[in-house]
Amino acid sequence: ELGYGMSSHVSKSLAEIPELEYDFVATMGCGDACPTVRAKWREDWHIPDPKGLVPAEFRQVRDLIESKVRAVLNELRCRIDD
Repeated sequence: ELGYGMSSHVSKSLAEIPELEYDFVATMGCGDACPTVRAKWREDWHIPDPKGLVPAEFRQVRDLIESKVRAVLNELRCRIDD
């Protein structure tokens, strides 16, 4: 719907990402059960799992994630500029 194709994307295991300190890590409601990924800034985003939602509800979750990502990117830009 937004003109971005996801067909070529696949999920990665945490074992497949480099072991370094990231600027930001968002977890999705797993709390203490989340694996540890080193980050300068971490937030737990309580976002509903969109799997199985009707299209309108799926879009709401998609839009919520987009707004949170945009907010983090803006904050990271501010931190870099400081």
